[in-house]
Amino acid sequence: MARRRIADEPTSRLAIWARRCAFFSLVATILSVIITRSGFVEIEPALATFAGALLFSVIGIVLALGAFVVVWKDGIGGAGYAFSAIGIGAILLAYPAYLGTRAYSLPMINDIVTDPIDPPRFDVIARLRPRGTVEYAGLYAAEQQRMAYPDIEPLVVTATPQQAYDAAMHFMLRRKWRVIVDRPPQAGRRDGQIEAVAHTAFMGFRDDVALRVRPDGEGARIDVRSASRYGRHDLGANASRIKSLLEEIDGRLATQRDAPAREQPQQKPPAKGQAPKR
Repeated sequence: MARRRIADEPTSRLAIWARRCAFFSLVATILSVIITRSGFVEIEPALATFAGALLFSVIGIVLALGAFVVVWKDGIGGAGYAFSAIGIGAILLAYPAYLGTRAYSLPMINDIVTDPIDPPRFDVIARLRPRGTVEYAGLYAAEQQRMAYPDIEPLVVTATPQQAYDAAMHFMLRRKWRVIVDRPPQAGRRDGQIEAVAHTAFMGFRDDVALRVRPDGEGARIDVRSASRYGRHDLGANASRIKSLLEEIDGRLATQRDAPAREQPQQKPPAKGQAPKR
């Protein structure tokens, strides 16, 4: 008796190519992130790879939508392939879409400083930055910063300049920033100066940070400058970095200031009928 062969259900070619584009975009995105964070090549080729990956994810979504029409019309398979292509594409495009909304709502500046009149300088790090990005942008950028980030201002503390400097160095090292310049303050001779290289969380873009500690009355004043090395828009990353760093420093110095008061032993009340000690 001859055995009848059941033909496999045909699959939409649009769905197959949609999934291929989605997986290609996923692999290309991962590679671009690895390349950027490792620093093997310049930032431009890595960004071009990332942009190409996002383009393929868009193509995959478009093909998947077309596949849904074919699957519904002809009654063939491929819906699962189309769903996976849309899912991968949506995941890859979600973060760039979020960054796009931030770029629309924030000014196009990439150099944030707590003291626009006398910003901390990039000395050694100036050799690592592209031409035209060493000096602060000026008062126009300062006005844009003031409107977008009014809470970015110097930190004035009651601690000594050395204590403020040590707290800043502690948190920079804790964040695994690469410290390039480490000049502790010397009373009457120089301000404390730290220059370091930070990295963004996702792509690992290199941003440069300069921190200055000066005496301020009986305490100290801390100024910070954070500037992106590439691009015209930082998407709020530099302002967020400065704010969080100063909050951590202020919290540590406040804890150190309050520690002696907590450690001071409390005097026992005098016994009944006994005069208190003076």
